[in-house]
Amino acid sequence: MEKFDLTVIGTGPGGYVAAIRAAQLGMKVAVIERDRPGGVCLNWGCIPSKSILKCAEVYQYFKHSDQFGIEHTGLKYDFSKVIDKSRGASDTLTKGVEFLLKKNKITLISGTGKLIAKNKVGVTQEKGQIEVESDKILIATGSVPVTLPGLEVDGKLVMTSDEAIFYREVPPSVVVIGGGYIGAEFAYVYNSFGSKVTIVEMLDHLIPGADEDVSRELEKSFKKAGMDVLTATKFKEVKKKKKTVDVVLEKLSDKSEVTVSAAMVLVAVGRRPIANDAPTSLSYYKKSADIGLSDLRIELDERGFVKTDDSYMTTCSGVYAIGDVAGPPLLAHKASEEGVAAVEMMAGLTSKVHYDNIPGCVYCQPEVSMLGMTEKQVKDLGYNYSVGKFPFKAAGKAVGTGETDGFVKIIADKATGEILGAHIIGHGATELIAEIAVGRTLETTPLEIAITSHAHPTLSEAVMEAALAAMGRARNI
Repeated sequence: MEKFDLTVIGTGPGGYVAAIRAAQLGMKVAVIERDRPGGVCLNWGCIPSKSILKCAEVYQYFKHSDQFGIEHTGLKYDFSKVIDKSRGASDTLTKGVEFLLKKNKITLISGTGKLIAKNKVGVTQEKGQIEVESDKILIATGSVPVTLPGLEVDGKLVMTSDEAIFYREVPPSVVVIGGGYIGAEFAYVYNSFGSKVTIVEMLDHLIPGADEDVSRELEKSFKKAGMDVLTATKFKEVKKKKKTVDVVLEKLSDKSEVTVSAAMVLVAVGRRPIANDAPTSLSYYKKSADIGLSDLRIELDERGFVKTDDSYMTTCSGVYAIGDVAGPPLLAHKASEEGVAAVEMMAGLTSKVHYDNIPGCVYCQPEVSMLGMTEKQVKDLGYNYSVGKFPFKAAGKAVGTGETDGFVKIIADKATGEILGAHIIGHGATELIAEIAVGRTLETTPLEIAITSHAHPTLSEAVMEAALAAMGRARNI
C-alpha cells in the first residue's frame, strides 16, 4: 500500500471536508469508510430527517388547506413512500461525496479502520486486512445514539433515531424520551402524521441549551398541536408487552410516578462518540468500536470524547481528532469547520473555529435556531444588556402566509452594541439565523442591522425589527 500525507478515518461532514481541503493544500490523502460516504449526516441524520420533516410539513398544509381557500377530499399518506423519498435524498448526496473525493484525487478505502501506530492504520475488509501508512492521521469517526440502562433497543417497540429513520410505519402512539433536537424533530413528524405523542424531558424545559423564552414557546406550540409534554420528568423503567410498551416515568418535583402506554418508544437522549474503546465513568457507554485509542494511549475526557489541543492533535503526536468524536456541540457544520481548521494548521496556515458563533438549529415546526448566549447566561455573567423581541404575528409576510407563531429575539450589550445572543422560533428560523451569524463575524451591532434595508414583505424584516427593539426603537410593535 502506498504512503499518504494524511489518512482520515470516517467520511462524515468533518472527514470528507477535511480530506478535500487537505487535497487542495497539496497533500496526498486517503479516507477510510466502513459504510457509505457521508457519515451519519447524509445517511442516518441531517439529510434523510429533513426530507421526512418536509413531508410532514406538506401533509400538515393539506390537512389545513381550508385556511388557504383550498378544499380536497380523500386525503391520505403512504409513509413508506415518505421513507423512500428520504433515502433518495441520502443516495443523491452520498454519490455527490464520492464524486468530490474522486475529483480531488482522494483515495477511498472501504473497511473498518483501527490505529495500530501513530503513522499506521489497519483496515479490516471483507477479504482480510490491509495496512495504510500515513504521516498524519485524522480521526473523524462521529457518534452513535446513547441508550439508557433498562431500555433495550429492539428496532420494533424501542428505537433510537438510527432505527426510526428507516421505519416505514407511523405508530398509533409513541413516547419520545428526550426533548432535545432529535426528540423534538421526531415528535413533530409522528404527531403530524397522526400519532399520539408524549415527549419526556428530564430538564424543566425542551431543547436544553435554548433560551427559556424559546423553550416555552415551543412547548406551547407542541401542546397546541396535541402533544403531551412532560418536563422535569425522567425515565424509570419500561414494561414490554406483545405490541405495546408501558413506560414508567418519575416526576422530579415530587417523585411521583406516571405510566404512559404506547406502541413505540423513541430514545433520543443524546449521542456518544465512536471512540470509547477505553474505559469511561459513564455506565451506559458500551464499546461501539475499537479504533485503537487505548493502544496508542490516546486520552479521553470524562464523557468519553477524544482529548485534543488547540490544533486538534490528540495526546499521541501526529494523530488528530475532529467532529463529534472530539466533543460538543455535536453538529455537522461544526465538524466541517474543525476539519478545515485542522488540516490548514497541519499545513502551517493560521486557522480558527469561532465556537461562540456556531448556530444550533431544530427543524420541527415551528423551527428553532440559536446563536451565542441565552438571556440567562448573559444575566448570570453580569452584562448590562438590552433585549429586542419581535413577534412574527406583527410581520407582514408571516401574516400573509399564515405562519405567525414565534419571534426573533436579539440580546445586545448596552455599552458596546455587541450582539451577545440571538434566538429565533418560527417558520424559516433556521435560515434567518445566518444573517445574525454573519453580523457577529463582522462585529455588527443592532444599529447596523436596523439601518440595512430589508425587503418588504419578508420574514427577515423580523430580524431588523428585533434589532430596532434592542435599541428601544421598535416601530411595528
